Amino acid sequence: MSIHTTPRGTARLRIAALVAVPVLALSVACQDDGGGARNSDEVASAPGNEGGNEGGTEGGTEKKPAATGKSAFFDAQMKYVRCMRGKAGLKDYPDPKLSGYLDWSKIDALVDPDGGGEEYKGGKNGVCVPELRAAMNLEPERDAQKDYESMLAHAKCMRENGVSKFGNPTMSGGNVLPGGETDPTDPTMDRDSPAYKEAREACEDKLLEGLDGMQ
Repeated sequence: MSIHTTPRGTARLRIAALVAVPVLALSVACQDDGGGARNSDEVASAPGNEGGNEGGTEGGTEKKPAATGKSAFFDAQMKYVRCMRGKAGLKDYPDPKLSGYLDWSKIDALVDPDGGGEEYKGGKNGVCVPELRAAMNLEPERDAQKDYESMLAHAKCMRENGVSKFGNPTMSGGNVLPGGETDPTDPTMDRDSPAYKEAREACEDKLLEGLDGMQ
């Protein structure tokens, strides 16, 4: 695997998903849909129509070139969103941002506080996990050092704005491990408190695109 930020964006659920999803995310990041090895460099550098006739015809039918890069990421996220609206029954599940990243602030508003965090984990019983896996595999490669510096600045800002227990991110094996709650299974911070929400709003510009919700 190449250097990347550990994908915990989908792991922002307060309790259960914080434990369950990182395991899924880490395994997904190293596999393609067929279970074979996938390097994120390969995704980023894949040509628009690998092994095909870009802009040509096949069997008498015009063949459109495959989307690549951010376009492919956005398209994959839209497939996941449509699955969440259809199969998962969340008809108001929001569109991804233009960057392709999910809009977590809007997703948060849909969360059933008495549910199991399906809104973060691909729907009930993981009905949309294949679509989630496909989108995660197409996320553009990130700069781990820049992500770390961004999350470190965010953690410092959160503490300066009254959330004294907000932990720093760490680097491990070339991967960025987000900060925030030091033990997600035993939360010490009330993320729904007015003070916490005010701090998040004050510090949201410290996080690079795609890092919102990761700590």
